[in-house]
Amino acid sequence: MVENTVNTQNAESHVFEAEVSQILKLMIHSLYSNKEIFLRELISNASDACDKLRFEALSNDALYEGDSELQVRVSVDKEARTLTISDNGIGMSKDEVVNNIGTIARSGTKAFLEQLSGDQQKDSHLIGQFGVGFYSSFIVADQVEVVTRRAGESTATYWASEGTGEYTLADTEREKRGTDVVLHLREDEEEFLDDWRLRSVIKRYSDNISLPVQMLTEIPSDSEEGEEDKAPEKEWQAVNSAKALWTRAKNEISDEEYKEFYKSVAHDWTDPQAWVHTKAEGKYEYTSLFYIPSQKPFDLYDRDATHGIKLYVQRVFIMDDNKDLMPNYLRFVRGLVDSNDLPLNVSRELLQSNRVIDSIRSASVKKVLGLIEGMAKNEPEKFESFWTNFGQVFKEGIVEDFANRERILKICRFASTHKDTPEQSVSVEDYIARMKPGQESIYYITADSFAAAKNSPHLEAFRAKEYEVLLLNDRVDEWVMSHVTEFEGKSFVSVAKGDLELSDDEKADKEKAAEESKDFIERIQNALKDQVEGVRPSTRLTQSPACLVMGEQDMALHMQQLLKQAGHEIPANKPTLELNLDHPLVKRLDGEGDDARFGDLVEVLYGQAVIAEGGQLDDPAGFVKKLNTLLTAA
Repeated sequence: MVENTVNTQNAESHVFEAEVSQILKLMIHSLYSNKEIFLRELISNASDACDKLRFEALSNDALYEGDSELQVRVSVDKEARTLTISDNGIGMSKDEVVNNIGTIARSGTKAFLEQLSGDQQKDSHLIGQFGVGFYSSFIVADQVEVVTRRAGESTATYWASEGTGEYTLADTEREKRGTDVVLHLREDEEEFLDDWRLRSVIKRYSDNISLPVQMLTEIPSDSEEGEEDKAPEKEWQAVNSAKALWTRAKNEISDEEYKEFYKSVAHDWTDPQAWVHTKAEGKYEYTSLFYIPSQKPFDLYDRDATHGIKLYVQRVFIMDDNKDLMPNYLRFVRGLVDSNDLPLNVSRELLQSNRVIDSIRSASVKKVLGLIEGMAKNEPEKFESFWTNFGQVFKEGIVEDFANRERILKICRFASTHKDTPEQSVSVEDYIARMKPGQESIYYITADSFAAAKNSPHLEAFRAKEYEVLLLNDRVDEWVMSHVTEFEGKSFVSVAKGDLELSDDEKADKEKAAEESKDFIERIQNALKDQVEGVRPSTRLTQSPACLVMGEQDMALHMQQLLKQAGHEIPANKPTLELNLDHPLVKRLDGEGDDARFGDLVEVLYGQAVIAEGGQLDDPAGFVKKLNTLLTAA
């Protein structure tokens, strides 16, 4: 039990947020095979609290309250069956307790919960991506108590819960600032009352916490022979090395140490996929340690989610979600930067316009890109896993990072008609190496699914001539490709946009066909009225009767549809209808004398083209009615 006396007269009972209850239930039942991670999480939280006190005390030394020696302590009471993790860090106010424990104050929680499948194995893996934190206490405890007092405040707060949906909150007293987390262990968790077991877990998971993690240790007795044995004396001694891992030489750090440090800094429970550790000397001195996770976090596609790199200045923790050190397209990267050149009282505002930060950011991006390039060249299986997890986000860098655009493009992988499989394994360099003699453009198509891209009528002429086309179906692809013009002198050309001719002969044939079918094309144009920009013969089609073509600067129909569904206002860009004049259906249409029937046939032809492009018909019921009428008549 916590030694402080709790004032039960003002105790209040509160109900957890529904999200907290769900996560507690999931954690208790799904993470049992990894239960020892609770200790890593609680020690990591305690260390963070000490780091935050050190930072706030830079501008208010009184927060130390006369004690600037920061540490984390772990103790057991075998009779009471309790395990206590204490720190003398910043502590929490009553409101902070409610916000940090009674609720989950992080973006993406709803999205995380929506992904839960009910499959214990899959869900336990998912929660490893979410981050377990304080709630991991309930893996081994059937009751958890917290006593905490914020530095500079007089009143402490008591919090207690059995993890079943409610918690108790009350005012109490705590002589010193900081936090005690007391775990009442379940009947079958005696192992965590064992001194040796606790020490081994701390050494494994928390050896590189930069603060001492202490436990009571018996000191040798100095009693002389013949004297009664004295009761063994104990003193607090550090269990961990208490030396920040990133400050050590790389050749002194094992892979296992790097992996365990990642789990602590990222609050992940899977091994990282790769890492790069750098000590920079010269104009600016700093150390960086960056990790690429082996699994994507649940909120990866939320560009506004809290993420970033931990920032230290001269080993003093400054902030844990600095977005100025890594661009948004690398938001999956975890790690830290420790600078010797920034002032200790640096603010977020100062970081946004600081040449030191700009220099570190530029070098850090190059280090991460080099790490990814190394995987692509030397570890193809590992790179394939990286691309599956993070490729869609990484491609955002083509737009956001102009300075490294060509380097990013070289790393990117795409599906293409070379294999006709959804696997994104083709690099732009691979594509160029296979280009036909005289081919000057890199052809691509965007669609809302791989099947839609692969089966698009726009590809027919390219397949017939054996021209390779990149098949792009990630949601960012349309946006990304609108910002890419060329690579190593080869222009990017959408096969679904603009007026496309593959040869001078085809251009001449098209002009001849347009002249010969002038009246027919005008008749179709009149039937469609203002639905299209124009109608023309096609050089794209060999099997389909018609397709829609957007202007070179226009957005694809499937993307327009997606943005409309999201409530965005989209400029009205009319497509051009291209006809395969050799197709039997078009020839049949050319011979139709009944104007009403001709109009219905044109509407059906146009509707088919809209659907093939991933667009949505304005009047689906009317389209079906006309189609059924024509089928009945046939």
